[in-house]
Amino acid sequence: MRVGAIDCGTNSIRLLIADSITEVVDGVEKTVLKDVVREMRIVRLGQGVDATGWLAQEALDRTFAAAREYAQLLKEHGADSVRFVATSATRDAGNRQVFVDGIREILGIEPEVISGDEEAALSFAGAVRAVGYGDGDTLVFDLGGGSTEFVLGDESGVKASRSVNIGCVRLTERHMLSAPATESQIARVEADTDEALEVARKTVPLQNARRVVAVAGTATTVAAAALGLDRYDSEAINAQSFSVETVQKTARWLASLNRTEREELGYMHPGRVDVIGAGATIYARILTRLNEMTDGAVDSVTVSEHDILDGIALSQL
Repeated sequence: MRVGAIDCGTNSIRLLIADSITEVVDGVEKTVLKDVVREMRIVRLGQGVDATGWLAQEALDRTFAAAREYAQLLKEHGADSVRFVATSATRDAGNRQVFVDGIREILGIEPEVISGDEEAALSFAGAVRAVGYGDGDTLVFDLGGGSTEFVLGDESGVKASRSVNIGCVRLTERHMLSAPATESQIARVEADTDEALEVARKTVPLQNARRVVAVAGTATTVAAAALGLDRYDSEAINAQSFSVETVQKTARWLASLNRTEREELGYMHPGRVDVIGAGATIYARILTRLNEMTDGAVDSVTVSEHDILDGIALSQL
């Protein structure tokens, strides 16, 4: 079966076309995905949503243009099934029906504006398929443009999840982060992150985590920086682990760079230049607080290149 999956978030829209194949691992048959096409476009759909509550027309235009590209690829590669999932920015927007109608016209399918809980479950499924399970509870967090999902689970499945409204685009716009970011800007982003973690903690027992997996563009960009890569290399990044201290230092360094310095980094996507300061700050703060909540049991993070996009594809099998 060939499936198509589209993840439309606050900052980016991504496409995965993959074949489901059966492999035998230790005598057990296992269904896995084999990539045919994997694409990403930074469209900043969530531009201004935190302040206005509406999707901007120019943001819709960028997103619809990318969707037309994806429609052509899906046609060329003959996907048997396609699922389109929209997340934080679209949930929050007063004019989301304009978005829904536009996507339906372009792709011929109904876009699903999913809840934060479902977003978290799909992220968990995609992430653990790539990096496996550890001993005890695994906490997967997906730091996006408008929201961050926390999901705790083990091999038996998801135990608890919560979506909170912090993300690299939302907090960049809320606190007018400059490049380089100022100490007061960083402090405000950290304060919002702390507040969001307390909200998440009411639903998800974060203190029970014994392994932490981070997914999405902020985490993988920080990983590329920590590894000192000259260019983005997903194979080098996937399943790599980093100490909390390494993430803290790398995040501070990225936030301290000016726009030109960020643009010159070979692994930095142009659409992430403006928001990496806030994203890296949120990321480091989450790990710092998890380290404190678990009394030091969480002292590192594993980065997964596979996330909600893979979860969307897997959900169709």
